[in-house]
Amino acid sequence: MSGSPFDLTGKTAVVTGANTGLGQAIALALARAGAEVAGVGRSDMAATAAMVAAAGSRFLAIDADLATLKPIERIIGEAVAWNGRLDILVNNAGIIRRADALDATEADWDAVIDVNLKTAFFLTQAAARRMLEQGGRGRVINIASLLSFQGGIRVAAYTASKSALAGLTKCLANEWAAKGINVNAIAPGYIATNNTEALRRDPERTAAILGRIPAGRWGEPGDLGGAAVFLASAAADYVHGIVLPVDGGWLAR
Repeated sequence: MSGSPFDLTGKTAVVTGANTGLGQAIALALARAGAEVAGVGRSDMAATAAMVAAAGSRFLAIDADLATLKPIERIIGEAVAWNGRLDILVNNAGIIRRADALDATEADWDAVIDVNLKTAFFLTQAAARRMLEQGGRGRVINIASLLSFQGGIRVAAYTASKSALAGLTKCLANEWAAKGINVNAIAPGYIATNNTEALRRDPERTAAILGRIPAGRWGEPGDLGGAAVFLASAAADYVHGIVLPVDGGWLAR
């Protein structure tokens, strides 16, 4: 991709939740565009590492549980020690807890908010500090949700976290755009991942969901790759604070 505004050669990307699903697909897309990828996860990332290697790039597995803030400095430190710099952060790691709002527990609420919002912010803060030390250029891509725009049902904490993440994306863009750090988000639609397995097992919900998607199908994790490469690249130099839906047309319906 040499000479292309989408070329990420020489860039180092940190992708959280890179062991499977959306994170794995984004890590692969960035690698194919030339980036070297440090994947963060709490389970085996050998499959992702193999995919990145097949794409001709390098991969570093960083074992970390993002349920707390404890590993944040270590994550940034390991990535920088590995490749000397940090250019791109993708905050993909997230969890979901499904329950009627009347039955939701404090423990589930805290778990979701901690991973999806609190850790995402403080990891971004640590990454941005490093980017500024390097001279003030970098990219942050948050993985938001359709529930950054809508309410959903039986996912109160998840909706709250993803709505807040969209707001945080705009706030950080306002603060850091002039410093050379682009902060944007991608809002995936209904994608076939572990998080949507319960929905896909429910024939009524699946039929209702497919009936509203103009593209007529569930998304695949790879459908997010192009958006991630765009937002990570020089092609998006003047793009700040957007939440880009990749949803098969769901929000247009």
